[in-house]
Amino acid sequence: MRLIRWSLLLLAASAALACVPRGRSDGPVPTALLPSDQGSHRLVVVLPGRRDRLESMRRSGVGEAIQRVWPDADVLFAELSMPYYLDRSATRRLHEEVLLPARRRAYTEIWLVGASLGGMGAILYDRDYPGQVDGMVLLAPYLAERRIHEEIRAAGGVAGWEPGVGLGPDDVWQRELWRHLKTWSREPERTREVWLAYGDGDYLRDSMPLLEPVLPEGQVHVAPGKHAWSTWTPLTEEVLRQVDARRATAAALPAPARAGG
Repeated sequence: MRLIRWSLLLLAASAALACVPRGRSDGPVPTALLPSDQGSHRLVVVLPGRRDRLESMRRSGVGEAIQRVWPDADVLFAELSMPYYLDRSATRRLHEEVLLPARRRAYTEIWLVGASLGGMGAILYDRDYPGQVDGMVLLAPYLAERRIHEEIRAAGGVAGWEPGVGLGPDDVWQRELWRHLKTWSREPERTREVWLAYGDGDYLRDSMPLLEPVLPEGQVHVAPGKHAWSTWTPLTEEVLRQVDARRATAAALPAPARAGG
């Protein structure tokens, strides 16, 4: 049963992040494409932080950073801003307006790169539409408020934490967000290509170690920097280079011997 209450979730998130919702959600999700000039075989969809617009995402250089590693990738900036979360349509709109059309283009891979609010959006998309993307890069994702973090720490981590039923609407959404992340600890195949990256001076950094244990070893990257694209852009490039390095290593390993061979 879908217990998360989207309007309460993002109203609380908006207050916690001291942000005022900007933009509108009564039209199509605004997008801008940075096409590959070497043939389009992959798609990377970039989701914004709470203050981002298309122009700020393009100015960040993250599109060019992605294409330095994956020159065959189209990069699509999707301005999935706060109003889409507040009216409870964010993951549906992302799925119907952005990712389903991309699937019809027969990309060999589709990835999400989400920063801050967009990182949380990527997690929620995984919850609502599991298995629909091939990988995610979470850049300092917003992971709810401090009081739930303290409860998870007291339980020794999310794997041993019990969400309970919540004591009110503001408490319920946080438990449901982390209830989903707890499924990652029980189903490690879901995190095979989930990567976390953030700056050591990020103001959300204290919550990141709570997520790290449910991700595979080596899929967390920390670099000097703050909560900004100046940190996230080089981290995105570093993560994708690591993705390629792991794949190359795996491809070079000998195939397992057949039983009885």
